[in-house]
Amino acid sequence: MVLSIAVPMTLGFLTTPLLGLTDTAVVGRTGDAAALAGLAIGAVLFDLIFSSVSFLRASTTALVAQALGRGDRHEQQAVFWRALVLSIGLGLIILAASPWLLSLGLRMMGPEGTTAAATATYFSIRILAGPLTLTNFTILGFVLGLGRGTTGLLLQTILNGTNIVLSIYLGLVLGWGVAGVAWGTLIGEGMAAAVGLALIIPRFDQKDGPTVAEIFDRAKLSALFAINRDLMIRTFTLLAAFTLLTRIGTSFGAVVLAANAVLMNFFMIASFYLDGMANAAEQIVGRAIGARFREGFDRAIRLTALWSLGLALVSCLFFLIFGNAIIDFMTTAADVRVIAATYLPWAAVTALTGALAFQMDGVYIGATWSREMRNMMLLAFAGYGLSLALFVPLFGNHGLWLSLNLFLAMRGLLLLARLPARVHQSFTESH
Repeated sequence: MVLSIAVPMTLGFLTTPLLGLTDTAVVGRTGDAAALAGLAIGAVLFDLIFSSVSFLRASTTALVAQALGRGDRHEQQAVFWRALVLSIGLGLIILAASPWLLSLGLRMMGPEGTTAAATATYFSIRILAGPLTLTNFTILGFVLGLGRGTTGLLLQTILNGTNIVLSIYLGLVLGWGVAGVAWGTLIGEGMAAAVGLALIIPRFDQKDGPTVAEIFDRAKLSALFAINRDLMIRTFTLLAAFTLLTRIGTSFGAVVLAANAVLMNFFMIASFYLDGMANAAEQIVGRAIGARFREGFDRAIRLTALWSLGLALVSCLFFLIFGNAIIDFMTTAADVRVIAATYLPWAAVTALTGALAFQMDGVYIGATWSREMRNMMLLAFAGYGLSLALFVPLFGNHGLWLSLNLFLAMRGLLLLARLPARVHQSFTESH
């Protein structure tokens, strides 16, 4: 069961960087450096906006999995419609606010002239997909909540596959450049949403369907908003941690900053399968919580921990052995290669220090213990800040990487330390 969810979702996540590489290559082939820079800035702005509302996927997965565990088909449908209404509503708000978001983004990132124009072109087209993007978060959350990992993979493949094909066709063949890449993304989101809804809604049994009053039930909506609020704070804190990492890295000069950017790819690669395992933990833990099945809950934690730590150990060893060859493949700059090789062990070990954090995130999301998750994240971030203040002045970039690994480890260990009391409380309350 763990692998039936984790493996398809890991494969699905792997299509995302392939999409980024394709978009970059399409615009790069035009030979317009300003357009390529504009695309890069636009992509960063979208990552900031939409990763901050990715909690919609996680909360939907958890609540659907718990309803599945209780055998409550009525609530499964109600969760879906509630989350869909919230997604479309937030998407429309983002769309309405897009002129201000673009203006703020341009001021924050500071592009000028044709680069700023390219960013504005990309942003203005792609933002039209806002409601569709959030709808796809809800659809993916729903199918994962039911444990349908292969359906999740299918939807991710349609989303990114359509995007890749159309980006090449519109951007290169028709010569639309940045605008073609943006239209490819918009159409890809629309295709994925249409297929997802076509796969979900016809399967609903009308006798289990919720009324409009039940969908907008104040208590249920309040609970959904509370979970999403906590997950949003947790997500913003995580974004702040990585922004701080980059900001401090800039103080060490362009070569060190470039080396750090290359090395962060090692953590990104590990995050694909760790996220897949977290998805499995969310679904199985959520189902066990819904069914009040303590044995299944404990087994879900043991199995996802075993797989996460085992895979993390394998990837850590792989990166230590083959890391220099990977660095040489990613950059031809000799000075960047030398610096990256110096800090390679720190990057390789992030898989191990982050494994428990990813797995515990999945457990806490599945159990909808969002408040504890938020609080432990804020505590870990405070520890991260102290670590940066202490170790960066002492050890420079080594101190920066040490602090990142401590932050990852603190997240996992703090959640693990809180786990026994929270589990006892939940399963005692059920009786």
